[in-house]
Formats: sequence, C-alpha cells, structure tokens
Amino acid sequence: MDLFDYMRETTMEQEAPLASRLRPTTLEEIVGQRHILGKDKLLYRAILADKLSSLIFYGPPGTGKTTIARVIANTTRAIFKQINATVAGKKDMEAVVQEAKDARGMYGKRTILFVDEIHRFNKGQQDYLLPFVEDGTLTLIGATTENPYFEVNGALLSRSVVFELKALEREDIKALIRRAVYDREKGMGAYGAQIDEEAEEFLADMAGGDARAALNAVELGVLTTEPGVDGKIHLTLEVVSECIQKRAVRYDKNGDNHYDVISAFIKSMRGSDPDAAVYYLAKMIYAGENVTFISRRIMICAAEDVGNADPQALVVAAAAAQAAERVGFPESQIILAQAAAYVACAPKSNAAVNAISRAMESVQAVRTTVPAHLQDAHYSGARGLGHGVGYKYAHDYPEHYVRQQYLPSEILGSVFYEPGELGYEGKLRAWMEHLKKRRDEEA
Repeated sequence: MDLFDYMRETTMEQEAPLASRLRPTTLEEIVGQRHILGKDKLLYRAILADKLSSLIFYGPPGTGKTTIARVIANTTRAIFKQINATVAGKKDMEAVVQEAKDARGMYGKRTILFVDEIHRFNKGQQDYLLPFVEDGTLTLIGATTENPYFEVNGALLSRSVVFELKALEREDIKALIRRAVYDREKGMGAYGAQIDEEAEEFLADMAGGDARAALNAVELGVLTTEPGVDGKIHLTLEVVSECIQKRAVRYDKNGDNHYDVISAFIKSMRGSDPDAAVYYLAKMIYAGENVTFISRRIMICAAEDVGNADPQALVVAAAAAQAAERVGFPESQIILAQAAAYVACAPKSNAAVNAISRAMESVQAVRTTVPAHLQDAHYSGARGLGHGVGYKYAHDYPEHYVRQQYLPSEILGSVFYEPGELGYEGKLRAWMEHLKKRRDEEA
C-alpha cells in the first residue's frame, strides 16, 4: 500500500456512514444475536478458537451478517477475502482461489472467503466454489437475506453450518442508538447531541429490528438539526420521525393506548367487521408492534370467537403466524391481513369457550373417578383390577358409535359443549342430535 492508498482508505473511513463506522470489530462489541453469539454458543467459541468451518448467515437486512464476518476477519489468523455476489464474476473468484492455493502451498495459511448476498450467485457460480470448499482451499462464509435452503446450492449447504440471525430486539436497537448519539470516537458524540427518551423509543420501534435504519436516522437528524439555545442538538420525536419518514402515531406500546388498539382489533374481528380489523392491524404494524404479539391475538380470536363454526379459521391463523415470523416485515403485513380478514368474516361461535369454562368449574367442584371400563388396560395386572373390562370399541358398531358411559358417574348427565347453529358447527350440532336420538332409542 502506497501513501495515496493509505490516505484514500483513511478518508473513506472518516467519511463513511455512521452505520459503517459503528460496526463492531470484536465479539464483545456485537449487540444482539445472543442465541448464536452467547459465550456458551458454538459460533462464539469457534470464532475465538479460530476453528471455523464453512458458514451461511441468513437473516433480514441490518441484523449483523456482514458485521460478524468483519469480526471474524479481525480475529482469525487465516487470510480473509471478501466479495459481493451482486458485482463479482468468475474472474474475481478465480483470483481468490489462486491466491488461496498459493497461501496454502507456500505458507500453510487458510483462506476465508466471505461472499455477501451469496444468493445472487447463479448455480454455475456456486458450483465453481464447491470443489475448493470441499478440499479445504477455501472456508466459505456466505451471507443472505433469502432462505438458503431454497437459494443456495444443496452441496454447499451440506458442507456448511447455517446460522439464522434474527431481527434485533428493541433494547438492542436502543443500545445502538445511544452508542451512535454519545460515542465520541465512532459515533456522533462530538456534535454534542442528545436524544429524548420518546424519540429513542420511537426509533427503536420504527427500525423493525434493522439497526441500519435507526442509525441512518440518527445521523441524518444530527447533521440537519440546528443546536438549541443551550448549544446542544436535540433529537426530539418530531425530528427523528422526519428522519425515518414515518409519522409518530399515538400508540404507546407500554401504555393504555396499546391495550385500546389491540382490544379494538380483537372486538372488530369478533364483531365480523373486516374493515375495522384491518385498520387496527395497520395501526399496530405502523407503530412497530411485534409480529408475534399480533399473530397470537389472531389465533386466540380464531379459537375463542370462531371455534368450530369454521375450524379452518384456526388453521389459517396458525399458518399465518408461522409464515409472518418466517417472512418478516414488510411482506408479513399481507399475511396478517389475510388472517385477520378471514377470522373477521368467518361465522362465529364461543361454544368452545363455554365448554372449557364449565368443565373447569366442574373439575374444581367435584372429585371424580374415571369409569373402570375406560381405564388403561395395557399394563400387566390391569385386567385383574377390572380396568378396561366391558369397553366397547366404537369403530365396531354402525356409524362408528355405540352407547356407553364416558363421563364419571359423579357428574353423569352434565353438558359442557353445546354446538351452535352457524357454519360448520351447525353440522356438528345436527350430528350430535342424531346420536342423541340413537341413544334414546337404545336406552
């Protein structure tokens, strides 16, 4: 490196965006991802010991995939090379492979190749890397925002350990925001800025787990805001909402309004108003509500307020919960809207709620014994105790039904589940009335 190269790199480092300047250089500086970087976790131990196998980092933008690769670069004794799959071609890979072969042959040194956006490589480009990963010429670290099980060559995957990075928690984002505002060495501390607590909370919510989004907003706010009469730059809620291009809606995730909105959301689904349900859903999403929290409420409503009037509602809600967490925002808002609208439009029944409430009251009020013919008869000596004796196997009888006692004698005749008349539950009701008629005839 000559003087001009050194000066150019120094200038670029000083003028780099805040998110780049704040990138950790050691494991201790990394915020979040404790599920893979906790001190007792495999990846943490492997990085410290410099004993890495090929890795694939998979997760949403701004969660630290490149950051972890940079930390590895700073801690490893191996030669570290980096390419971006969006611009790199076969010649770039050939050059890296040749250098890796030379380093291994001449100096016995390993080479780690970090490929950012590895899903952008086509099958041929990924296939080219395979033999060099297989024979140890290269240790591959790939980073991708797409599911690697769909986008990365199966042979490469089988030779790599996949680590899924999760969207950063709000507290992690807040820690990075404070570091950005007050750190004088890497952050904006030299500008004498300070951030209000409500502005910090708002940014942490709006970032949606993406640290880069929050840091970019902090940088823009500091650079474009005039100091106040006290000589300090004040990052208020109004300032940061302009910087992240989101209006601060009235929605305190820890206050009364939070519960008002979720209450309105549930009551709108229960009341069969899909327009209101989707509106309150949008309000929660806009304010940065957690996808798991929203999904859980839709599933509860599907069981509590729809029930067997449309059993498919719970299937849709559960599938939406899994899909929304896997996909992440912004696309998951479509999935949540589909589920909320379905539950709102479905016929309603709270028969399951009433059934379990009555049953729980009975369990607490009356001590019962399981009828002998229903007791387990599979262990040695059970038959001698009368367990299972006289049990009638329902599938041996017409309509797979036979009249026999199932409830304990102490509560015989109790009714807990009363199917409604709407939707599919109406069919269940008709079927149960048919069986009751058979019981009465056989009595």
